[in-house]
Amino acid sequence: MSKLKKISLVILIIGYLLAGANHFKSPDSYIKIIPPYFPHPEILNLLTGFCEIAFAALLIFPKARIFAAWGIIFMLIAFLPVHIQMVRDAPFMLGTLHVTPLIAWARLVVLQPLLIWWAWWYTNER
Repeated sequence: MSKLKKISLVILIIGYLLAGANHFKSPDSYIKIIPPYFPHPEILNLLTGFCEIAFAALLIFPKARIFAAWGIIFMLIAFLPVHIQMVRDAPFMLGTLHVTPLIAWARLVVLQPLLIWWAWWYTNER
């Protein structure tokens, strides 16, 4: 694995560990953006945090890395309704962040595909 890919992996792991932990630390921010047609948003938030932490931990181990990367990809695809809802609801406040329509659209059409690609980069290791 190249040095760039190793550094990128460390950043990815840390990012998902922190993001997952934040679901437990600040649940209201996440629950607020779950579309209203999803039942039990509190449980979905906790499940999401757990999955982000679990997949980040699994990325550490080479034998589990491909599984973890695909798990992250499927999880990010499952989050698309949340990002679509953010576009529909913008502008709104999310904690101290003012989510403008531009920010919501950027998350949907730039950030999500970038995060999916980043995880996909680790699906073809052998």
